[in-house]
Amino acid sequence: MGDRGLGPEADRILVAQLTGEARYHAKWRPLSEQEEAAALAGLRALAVGRADLLAEVAGIFEGTSEGELDEPLARSAARLCRLAGADPAAIPAWIEEGRRRSANARRPPFSGGPFSGEQRR
Repeated sequence: MGDRGLGPEADRILVAQLTGEARYHAKWRPLSEQEEAAALAGLRALAVGRADLLAEVAGIFEGTSEGELDEPLARSAARLCRLAGADPAAIPAWIEEGRRRSANARRPPFSGGPFSGEQRR
């Protein structure tokens, strides 16, 4: 059962760990059989059957990297998550979430309101 009973905080920590593990093993080139086997073993050991969280990581990698310089590296990491057992049905929704996050990150900061430096009269 793993961390399932510990709630959303444990899931966020596990997503961060899976993200780091996938990014660590991703390369700009195809992985050797040994490299891929090590990557998949590491992801599966961390995920402990959480196909939903592997799907989240894969989708966020894909959605946030579209059109970016590191897209091939992010796609490599996403591919590893898919091969490690990510739920394929859940990935498209996470790709959309990644796109949304990426679009929000490109927006200029909010400059209105009482803390914007303007004096109210």
